[in-house]
Amino acid sequence: MNNKNLYTIISAVTLVCGAGFAQDKNTDPNKLGTEVVNVVRAYDATISDAFKVRATANNDDESVGNKKPVIYTISSFPVASTFVPEKGKAAEVEKGSKLKSFNNYALFSAGNYTNINGELFLSHKLNQKSFLAGYASHFSSQGGIKDLILDDSFSNTKGGLVYGGQLDNFGWTVEAGGRYQLSNYYGLPTKHIDFDKSDVNGVSESQHYKNVFLNGGVEFRNSPFTGLDFRYDYFWDDFGTVENRFKIRPNVKTALEFGELNVGLVVDYVGTTYKNAFTGLKDKYNHLNIGAKPTLTFRDDNYSIEVGVSTFYNNGEVAGKTQNRFYVYPNVKASYDLVPGLLITYAGIEGGLEQNSFQQFSEENPFISPNVLITPTDKKYDLFVGLKGKLDNNISYNVKGSYKREKDKAMFLHNEYTVNPSRIPYMFGNSFGVVYGDVKTFNLFGELRFDFEENVSIGLHGEYNSYNTNTQEAWNLPSVKAGADFRFDFTEQWFAGMDIFYVGKRKDVFVIDSKGLIGDYNTWEDPTVVDVKDYVDLNMKVGYRPTKNWTVFVKANNMFNQKYNQWDNFRTQGIQVMGGAMYKFDF
Repeated sequence: MNNKNLYTIISAVTLVCGAGFAQDKNTDPNKLGTEVVNVVRAYDATISDAFKVRATANNDDESVGNKKPVIYTISSFPVASTFVPEKGKAAEVEKGSKLKSFNNYALFSAGNYTNINGELFLSHKLNQKSFLAGYASHFSSQGGIKDLILDDSFSNTKGGLVYGGQLDNFGWTVEAGGRYQLSNYYGLPTKHIDFDKSDVNGVSESQHYKNVFLNGGVEFRNSPFTGLDFRYDYFWDDFGTVENRFKIRPNVKTALEFGELNVGLVVDYVGTTYKNAFTGLKDKYNHLNIGAKPTLTFRDDNYSIEVGVSTFYNNGEVAGKTQNRFYVYPNVKASYDLVPGLLITYAGIEGGLEQNSFQQFSEENPFISPNVLITPTDKKYDLFVGLKGKLDNNISYNVKGSYKREKDKAMFLHNEYTVNPSRIPYMFGNSFGVVYGDVKTFNLFGELRFDFEENVSIGLHGEYNSYNTNTQEAWNLPSVKAGADFRFDFTEQWFAGMDIFYVGKRKDVFVIDSKGLIGDYNTWEDPTVVDVKDYVDLNMKVGYRPTKNWTVFVKANNMFNQKYNQWDNFRTQGIQVMGGAMYKFDF
């Protein structure tokens, strides 16, 4: 195997294994035409870099190990009332961009529903080898959805510091930060129960999620020990919930005569403690996952084959009972260039033990009740086959079919409406629990992207899912999702963006429980299955750059003015319009 092929293998494996804990999703429905701020630092690879729909990466020898400019995108406009602002994410470098890039920015915007958004990103190059950066973001809304009895305001505030650098043989990044989020359990089941304000007088429907974290990574370039990622989260809320999570992932690889051996390791611990709303006692869930993923990779000019297994050991404590289990999963992937540079076919089968946590659930659904069962998801296998490539230099595509089986897959399900003499804020049928089921999913996915020069980009994507589960329904899992995004740079001053996405129908449930308890799904006698309607959301943005430093913009969300339910009974805000400005600068 020549050196070029060896470098190719190292580059590809490094991209996959260096994914860290945050993955850039090219299909993010919130992304509109974004402004960019450059920060040159040690490159943090993401999964999306290895499997972009766009042109195949350059694998020339000289490109291996070089620094890569990382562009931080400005946070996108919120989608309805469920928006969670994100700090800047690594994005694809704009090739040949004529716009001057800056290392810092400040942004402010405001609009109806008293929506306020502010962001600040500052970075400083300490020397030729290291940098220091800080960021803060805030989004809040005073709400105002009509005909609600409870408060629907929300907010999300984040901040952190990042220190990183790169020497000849290794690079590092360390980040420390925190988050403070307000949400309200405002979604009363008024379709089934006739509420008035006296029913909820004195009820404090607010929930605050708080989180501090430390994460980082080290990457070595001329050593079998290629790197290590770690993250620690301390998470708590208003109802006595406390959760600790620690994850560390070292990686080792070495070249062999016939290929490359890569061994990825993971230690993932989550410990969750709830305060029982009635007794005040503590309910504890602890899970320690230890895993190893050895793989052999074989690669030539036209093909790549990865063969391996994943093994996991889980030591768990659920409701005071300890359980210890071993798991073994397949890990086989292959790709072949049917038409070099134009058509690639790929297939594989993978599995794994996926850790769940209360923090993770609350980020996906902030209306969750603080008493849900925590256990890992046993992803038995995910069998997939697909085609990807380019129709010409401007059009790329990816088509994929898969069939997977998951045991203990987490699904959100409406909690019961209770008589609730204790007037606990989330026990009026206005919160969600988590039910675990054995789910088999058949999935068809496709995406198509058009990139014309540097000023026009159009993306289309969609997927269909068919579920087979041992629960009554595949709760809150849509069968169809689709979307499109458009970006237009009319001139160096004027730009615009638009995205539209569709989410299909889902199934939920309504239950009355006279015992005053929630979450005991096995005791339900006559649940009413509820159809949650599908919805379409259209968002637009128009911006103008009067100078190289200043950008002014207007954004509109939910332009169809559908006050749809992203979660049953939790209506979103109607059309939202915000205007603002961003200032980019260097020190």
